[in-house]
Amino acid sequence: MRLVASDIDGTILGHDGKISERTIRAFDACRAAGVELVFVTGRPPRWLYPLEEQLGHSGTVICSNGAVVWDLETNRPLSAQGISKDDVLEARRIIKELRPDALFAAETLSGFHLEPGFIENETSELLQEFVPAPLAETLTEDDAVVKFLAVTRRGTADEFLAQVRPAVAHLVATTHSAPRDALLEMSVPGVNKAVTLARYAASLGIDAKDVVAFGDMPNDVEMLRWAGDGYAMASGHPAAIHAAGQQAPHFDDDGVAQILEAKLAAMGGAGTEDHLAGAN
Repeated sequence: MRLVASDIDGTILGHDGKISERTIRAFDACRAAGVELVFVTGRPPRWLYPLEEQLGHSGTVICSNGAVVWDLETNRPLSAQGISKDDVLEARRIIKELRPDALFAAETLSGFHLEPGFIENETSELLQEFVPAPLAETLTEDDAVVKFLAVTRRGTADEFLAQVRPAVAHLVATTHSAPRDALLEMSVPGVNKAVTLARYAASLGIDAKDVVAFGDMPNDVEMLRWAGDGYAMASGHPAAIHAAGQQAPHFDDDGVAQILEAKLAAMGGAGTEDHLAGAN
């Protein structure tokens, strides 16, 4: 275990926005043992504050399902791959034909563009910060969309994904990670968590066989397959569990921490015992 790559939401972060003390201790013990840490998330760079505030992480984060590599220390992108405005609007047109009730938003490195109705909650902080308007009006030719979003209020995310993915595959790579909403997340074709994580690991001279990865949703599938040790949360989506082939205990039971504690104990090494003391 030379590199730990972890998803955030539903894997180490709960609906209450908290990372457990046991999980924090396990990550601290990884650092003490010389194990590299990288977090791999669907979140945009502007939503990485739990890593800084609760874990004290100041390193690299792979964001937007692999489209962005972000340096928390400098608060700047190290790399980014975006969908062109033309491809976004064409994908929007196709999805709208399939699902006339679909609503859309787009994440760029400079901001968030959302169409009217995309956010149901009228008190949402997003609506206080960003003014809803058609994407055709707010996106410019220079905007690179690192994540294109489509939501419907009917059906499930799995149903929506099955309908949309093949129709727009020539324009975007489509996945989902929302446990309750029929919300799709789209990136440049060929971009996903695994592709960017593999590139990052190679930059450190680390092979896939020495990577332990954790995730819980369909947007983690490729990463869990790629890693030498991929663990889906027992509380996760069936697609992630099937892809990983092995499970970490349920999120509510600090599943990531349990796996890391066992691996660190097997590794031994100075400092790890002190960090793991009291974890149980």
